[in-house]
Amino acid sequence: MSILAWIVMGLIAGAIAKALMPGDDPGGFIVTALIGIVGAVIGGFLGNTLLGRDLSGFSLWSLVLAVVGALILLWVYRMTTGRKRVP
Repeated sequence: MSILAWIVMGLIAGAIAKALMPGDDPGGFIVTALIGIVGAVIGGFLGNTLLGRDLSGFSLWSLVLAVVGALILLWVYRMTTGRKRVP
């Protein structure tokens, strides 16, 4: 896929991941977009490595992998930037 397609896929995946894992995250649209784009790359890598599936275009399969990658990255992001609770 081209760079523009990865960005569009990442924006969509980031929005879906944020809808599936709602919460109070620092950052707004920019952070969501970056998480989605990097998540799309992670999902594509995992799909190619673990499942042997080539992601050669904008399809439902590539969108699912991008959302899974964005969910993983969003979870890691929340674990590393979580707010500390004071007793």
